[in-house]
Amino acid sequence: MRVIWGLCLVVVLLLVSGEAQAGQLANRLAAFPDWESKPAVASAKGDLVYPDWMAGTWQVTSTLVEQVAPLAPKVVTPGFESNRSYLNQPISFLVRFHNQQPLLSVISSRFLPFTGKGTRFPTPGVVADREFNGLNIGKVYLGDRAITSVKVDPDNPNRQVTSLRNGSQLLSIVTGRASETPNSEQFIATEVSQQIFRGSSQPYFNQVETTTSYQLLRSPNLAIEADQITAVYLSPQDADYFQALEKPVALYRYRLELLPK
Repeated sequence: MRVIWGLCLVVVLLLVSGEAQAGQLANRLAAFPDWESKPAVASAKGDLVYPDWMAGTWQVTSTLVEQVAPLAPKVVTPGFESNRSYLNQPISFLVRFHNQQPLLSVISSRFLPFTGKGTRFPTPGVVADREFNGLNIGKVYLGDRAITSVKVDPDNPNRQVTSLRNGSQLLSIVTGRASETPNSEQFIATEVSQQIFRGSSQPYFNQVETTTSYQLLRSPNLAIEADQITAVYLSPQDADYFQALEKPVALYRYRLELLPK
């Protein structure tokens, strides 16, 4: 099962705010595949906020166009070779972004007491519907009956649990993110997540970076195009960690097209 998660759970993050230094993420994408370390990110607080033009439901066509194993043959992640079957094969699914307003206004929150765990103050602005998106993408890769649920922690949008019918679970925790807006019709974001796959007596750990550049196209028809890179890094629990350290051990490049539904 970890073969599939190595590919599709990275994509779940798709379409996943600290601000990066101007141009840092654009330069990182331009340097692909010569990545020597993880991106500079801030600790993940609240949710990732997207530009207003991403609000709505979109039909996504995602195509894996390139994959690289920078440390091969010494270190190759499980499933890397079998994932070649996805190269140049378009995969389609629905995703949704919605405008989420805080439950309380900034003014009222200054006067009302904090009530502890269970009180949510959603991130204002356009955010991804992570449960909807994660479930749709998972079904495409694993089949309609393989996933029983995708749940986001109601108190922390950066913590997501995907449960499989065979009893396995994938816990994904966004630990850091950055974003930049080169212009009014382009948005670049990166998220770094810790992933824990619980499917056997020995849990499997890794870290995943998803860096995506979204470009709004207004004519001839409304659409969004995106260039997305996902990078897999080994966790300290992995036996090969000291051979890789902060270098990615697998890189996947996708071309995305989003059309309004």
